[in-house]
Amino acid sequence: METLVRIAEGLGRFSARFVPSAFAIAVLLSLLTMGLAMGWADATPPKVLDSWGSGFWELLTFSMQMALVMFTGYLLALTRPVRAVLERVAGLARTPRGAVALMAFVSMALAYINWGLSLVASAMLVRFMARRRPDVDYRLLVACAYFGLGATWHAGLSASAPLLVATPGHFLEKSIGVLPIDRTLFSPFNLGLTVAVVGGLTLLAWALHPRPENVVRVDPAVLEKLGDFVPPERPRERSFALWLDYSPLLNLIFGALGLLWLGRHLWMNGGWRALNLNVVNFTFLVLAVLLHATPARLLKASEEAASVLHGIVLQFPLYAGIYGIFKATGLTDRIGELFVSLSTRETFPAIVYFYSGVVNYFVPSGGSKWAIEAPYLLNAATTLGVAPEKVVLAYAWGDMATDLIQPFWALPLLAVARLEFKDILGFLLVAFLTYLPLVTLAFFLFG
Repeated sequence: METLVRIAEGLGRFSARFVPSAFAIAVLLSLLTMGLAMGWADATPPKVLDSWGSGFWELLTFSMQMALVMFTGYLLALTRPVRAVLERVAGLARTPRGAVALMAFVSMALAYINWGLSLVASAMLVRFMARRRPDVDYRLLVACAYFGLGATWHAGLSASAPLLVATPGHFLEKSIGVLPIDRTLFSPFNLGLTVAVVGGLTLLAWALHPRPENVVRVDPAVLEKLGDFVPPERPRERSFALWLDYSPLLNLIFGALGLLWLGRHLWMNGGWRALNLNVVNFTFLVLAVLLHATPARLLKASEEAASVLHGIVLQFPLYAGIYGIFKATGLTDRIGELFVSLSTRETFPAIVYFYSGVVNYFVPSGGSKWAIEAPYLLNAATTLGVAPEKVVLAYAWGDMATDLIQPFWALPLLAVARLEFKDILGFLLVAFLTYLPLVTLAFFLFG
């Protein structure tokens, strides 16, 4: 483990020196795409410039959908019932090993439901668990809280690519149609692989806990600084407006209408097969409104939840511009031809898995990256005779893989835990080296 810690510190220094901000990466990728379009696809500079600028606004619906995944998950994590459940879960751990294994399992289970919920709720559970089990290794506890973002989120109910292609009107509908989730997320392959990964990483977390003499405990002063969401206090003055804001009436009416619509939609459209990105976001929004109880509390939580959306709002138009270049200049066909030349029908899903993981390390955004990669990956799949749902799943699992060793999505968790990424990267490397061969073998054998 000491060797891994030294590797982690080295990677941390490398990242700090050579890996720029997410916005800088998006700009550099835009320039690279422009160069490829002119040099490889023989597009003229005016053509490239026009397609880039026009593309900025082609994915506005998709951008808002991704923002709502994060926003609604964050809102739900700040509700009283979720907090109460997390406190009870923290009390289930009887040993330090049990604590980290439980944290790993809960993180992956929450991420399967909603990746935004997992980020926030796992950070809250770290606090509760550390208070109840001060003998747990704090670094490993925080690392296990990040497992969900690297192991289950893109195979679950907030998965960007599978849910997008199940949503009528998505930007790829003309080429692949609408793919219901029983062909992707609820396929036997995806469900079986998810169970295997969750079980394997939970056991790994249990095995990774250091001996008592090597445990790094959390500083009590750090725990005291970890803040909680504080709902607004009801003002002393009375008025009809204040009564509405601090009464549960409107939330209950909205929630009842939302649940009524959801139940009718599922009943009329085939039950769980009707789930897509819009339906999932709607469900989490309705639950958040109901569980926050009053408009005042909901609005206060919304202010905090909105504070984490800046990356999506700033970066997605840039990736949409890249998508515009691919779409309009013929670059999609060139890259698709390259994939066809390197693949066979049997190996293509595994190659997509590896490729997606490599690109994700430098562009850690499953939604925006799908908009760039999907056109040429699906073109190549059509040529090779590979079903589009296999490409979607290969992309999704590859996109998750390198999240385990990429600090971008860990930043909110680390900010709450008061740690640096290098403090947990040693444990995450072990998880990554366990996860990678397991999923790779699954795609070669069954993908």
